[in-house]
Amino acid sequence: METAEIRRRFIAHFEQRGHTVVPSASLLLDDPNLLFVNAGMVPFVPYFLGQEPAPFPRAVSVQKCVRTNDIEEVGQTDRHGTFFQMNGNFSFGDYFKEGAIGHAWDLVTKSQADGGFGLPESKLHVSVYLDDDESVALWKRIAGLPDERIHRLGKLDNYWHMGIPGPGGPDSELFLDRGPDFGPEGDIEKAGDRYMEFWNLVFMQVRLSAVRGKDDFDVAEELPAKNIDTGMGLERMAMLLQDKGSIYEIDEVAPVLLRAAELAGRTYGVDHADDTRLRVVADHVRSGLMLISDGVTPGNEARGYVLRRILRRAVRSMRLLGVDEPTLPELLPQSYQMMRRSYPELDAQWDRIAGIAYAEEQAFRQTLRAGTAIFDLAAERTQQAGTGTVSGSDAFALHDTYGFPIDLTLEMAAEQGLSVDEVGFRQLMAEQRAMSKADAKAKKGSHADLSAYRQVLDASGPTDWQAYSTLSTESTVMATLREGRTEFELVAGAIGEVILDRTPFYAESGGQNADAGELVWDGGSAAVLDVQRPVRGLVAHQVRVVAGSLAVGTAVGASVDPEWRLGACQAHSGTHVVHAALREVLGPTALQSGSYNRPGYLRLDFGWASALTDGQVRDLEDVANGALRRDLPVTATLMTLPEAQQLGALALFGETYGELVRVVEIGGEWSRELCGGTHVAHASQIGTVVVTSESSVGAGNRRVEALVGLEGWQYLARERDLVRNLADLLKAPSDQLADRVGDLLSRVRRAEKELAAARNRVLLSGADRLAAGAADVDGIRYVGQVVHDVDAGDVRTLALDVRARLGSDRPGVVTVVGVRDEKASVVVAVNDPARAAGVRAGVLVKAATGPLGGSGGGKDDVAQGGGTRPSGASAALAAVERAIADRAPAA
Repeated sequence: METAEIRRRFIAHFEQRGHTVVPSASLLLDDPNLLFVNAGMVPFVPYFLGQEPAPFPRAVSVQKCVRTNDIEEVGQTDRHGTFFQMNGNFSFGDYFKEGAIGHAWDLVTKSQADGGFGLPESKLHVSVYLDDDESVALWKRIAGLPDERIHRLGKLDNYWHMGIPGPGGPDSELFLDRGPDFGPEGDIEKAGDRYMEFWNLVFMQVRLSAVRGKDDFDVAEELPAKNIDTGMGLERMAMLLQDKGSIYEIDEVAPVLLRAAELAGRTYGVDHADDTRLRVVADHVRSGLMLISDGVTPGNEARGYVLRRILRRAVRSMRLLGVDEPTLPELLPQSYQMMRRSYPELDAQWDRIAGIAYAEEQAFRQTLRAGTAIFDLAAERTQQAGTGTVSGSDAFALHDTYGFPIDLTLEMAAEQGLSVDEVGFRQLMAEQRAMSKADAKAKKGSHADLSAYRQVLDASGPTDWQAYSTLSTESTVMATLREGRTEFELVAGAIGEVILDRTPFYAESGGQNADAGELVWDGGSAAVLDVQRPVRGLVAHQVRVVAGSLAVGTAVGASVDPEWRLGACQAHSGTHVVHAALREVLGPTALQSGSYNRPGYLRLDFGWASALTDGQVRDLEDVANGALRRDLPVTATLMTLPEAQQLGALALFGETYGELVRVVEIGGEWSRELCGGTHVAHASQIGTVVVTSESSVGAGNRRVEALVGLEGWQYLARERDLVRNLADLLKAPSDQLADRVGDLLSRVRRAEKELAAARNRVLLSGADRLAAGAADVDGIRYVGQVVHDVDAGDVRTLALDVRARLGSDRPGVVTVVGVRDEKASVVVAVNDPARAAGVRAGVLVKAATGPLGGSGGGKDDVAQGGGTRPSGASAALAAVERAIADRAPAA
C-alpha cells in the first residue's frame, strides 16, 4: 500500500466519524520554544490548554514534522528520520479513552478491502501507563486483547508531554509483533526491533508547569477538558504495510536512495557504511525539499542553519560515496515526484525550491575547495611536527569555521598517511554543543514562563481586537505587568505592559510592525511603545506612563496614532504590490520567503538565484508604480482555507491559519495573498514605491528594500538635490553628469598613475647610493633605510631594487621601513649567499616588527610585515642588524 494511500485512508476513516479535516500547518510555527513543528498536536496546543475555543470538537490531520536534536543519528537506525509525517486524530473535550481506542482498533484491524490497514489482530500488542486500569479494561472489552498482550509501563514509556511546560497525560501505544526474525519474544521495551510501535494514543488531561526530563515533571493542574491527541507515524506504518526493513526503503524515500546508489556505483544492502550514507542522502534530500517548500532558506542561524546542514550532509555523503559531481539536480527531482502526490502545492514552488537547493550545493562545493586548501596547511604542519596526527583543534576549526565535515577531514588525512585526533575533536564538539544547549535553554526559559499572561486570559477572556475597524476604543484595564509579573498599577515614569478588554492597536505579526499611540485616562496618559501577543487571544501593550498612575480597572481611551497607522498600511500594501510586481517581472517562482514593514519602509525576501540587473529593478519599480497609478482596489475577505487555496491565494511561509483565513486582494487576482495585516483602501494611497537596494541574504535568496509614501518622496527629493548640487559643482546639465564624472575619474586615475611613477623614479634613484653605503655586519652587507610617505608596494619595490644592486658575490640583506599615516610597513630582502650563510628573511622581519608594534612573515628570500608604531622605525632597523649578527631573531 503506497504511503499516499495510507494517508488517504487515515483521513477518510476519521472524516467518516465526524472529524474535521485540518490541513497540515507549516513547519515554521510562530512559537519561541520550537524551531520547527515536531509533533502532530503542536498546532492545536491553544485548544488543549483552553486558551482558545476549539473551532471543532474533533479533528484529523497529517502534520508535517521535523526533529533536529539528533541529526547525526539519521541513517544509523531503521526508524529515525529528520522529516516525517504524523497522522493524528484529536478530540477537544469530546470523546476520551473509549473513543480513541475504538477508532484506532477499528482502522488498524479492518480489512484493506473495507478501507482499513488489515493488520492481524493476533500480532498486535498495546502498552498502557502503570496504574491506568481504565485503559486496560477498555482494551480487553473493545479489542478482546488478553493480559499477555497488554503491557504496563512507567512514565518513561507511557506518559507524554512536549518536553516543555504545556499539556500532557498518560498514553497507550500500539505495537506490531514482527516475528522472531526481528528479535526474541518478551517484554516489548526490551525486545529490540521485534515489536514495532506505530501509534500513540495520548489521553491529554493535565498541564505541566515544569519539565526536567522525560519522567521528571510537575503537574500544575487538570486541563479545562479531557482531550485526545494521537500520533501515528506515517512512515512507520508504510514500513509495516510495505514490508520494508526501514523507513528509507518505503515508496516516498527509496527512489532517492536507489538513484544515489546508482550514481555512486554502489549496491544498497551490501556494505554498512555505504548503506548509512545512502540513508542520510535519502532522508536529507526529502527533508531539504520540504523545509524549502515552507520558506526556509540556507543560512548560518537557527532554521537556515539546520537546512544548510541537512543539504550539505547529503552532498558530503555523496562525496564520501565517490561522487564528486553535483548530485542534487539528480536526486531532488526524485523526491519531488514522490512527495507531490500528497503535497500538490510543491508543483507551484518547484522551480524556486530547486534553485535554492542547487545554489546551496554549488556554494558548498566552493567551501569544500577552500576547506581543502586549509586542510593542506594543517597536514603540512602535522608532517613538519612529525606527529602523524592532525590535531583536534585543527579538525574542529575546519568544521566550525569553514564548514568542513569531519568525515572528509578523516578521509583526506588517511590519503596522506595521517590520522586525526578524533577524541580531541569530539571533546571540542561536545563543549560547543553544551554551550549551545545552555544558550538555548536560557533563551527557552526567557520565553517559556507565560503563566501570568495565561492567568489573565483565564480570568478575563480574550482581547476584543478591533484593529481592522477603528483607530480608537473605550477600554478597561484588565491587568498591568512588569517583567512578566502582574502588578496592581504602573506609576509615572514606569515602563510595563497593559492588558485591555478591547483594543484598536495592531500587534506585531506577519512582518508588520506594531502600532504606536497612547492611552489616556482621567488624570494620566501613557505612550504605547510596542504591542505583542504573548499568548494566543491576548494582546499586551508595552507602555511608558507619562503622567498619573495606571491601575487595574481604570477606564482608558486607547488611540492609535493615525499617521503611524497610515504609514504602516502604505508599507504593508506596498509589500504586496512589490511581491506581485516581482512575480510579474521575474516569473511566478519569485515567491516571498519573508518580509518586514514599518511606516514608510518595506523589506521583502524572495527566492531567486542571482542578483537583479539594473533593468529588472527599474521594471520592478515601473510595474509597482503602475499598479498605484491604476488605483487598484484593495479588499479583505474572510473565507475557509480550502476556498482561499482554490482561489489561488498565496500563503505566507511560517504562518498558522485557522478555520477562516483573511484574503487580501489588490486588483483581484493580480495580488491575492493570505494576510492578517492592515492595508490601504486603494493602491494609489501607497503614494509611491522607490526601491533603495537589492542584495543577497543567502544562497538562492534575495532581498529588496523600498520606501513608500512620504518617505519615498523624501528619498527622491534628496536624490534630486544631490544631482542639482553636483550639476552646479561640475557646471554641467544633469543628463550629462555621468559622462562628466566618468571623465573626471579617468583624469584622476591617469594623474595618480603618473604621480606613482614619478614617486618610484625618485625613490629608486637613491638605490645605487644605498647599496654603495652598505654596512658590514659580521661579514654580511647590510642596508637599512627608513622612507616616508610611501605605501607598502613602494617599500617592497625599493628593497628588491637595492638587493639587486648589492649583487650576488657577497651575502647581502636589505631592510626598508616605510612610514605613512601613523602606520609602518617593513620589507626584508635577503640574497642567495646570505641565505646560504643561514640568514632568513622570515626570521628577520619578526625582529623588525617587534619595535613597530606589529607582526609579519614570509619566505626565506623576502618577507614583509607592519605595525602601528612608526616611531619605532630606527629601532626596527637596529633589531634586524642585531639579528643578523646573532643569526637568530631578537626578542
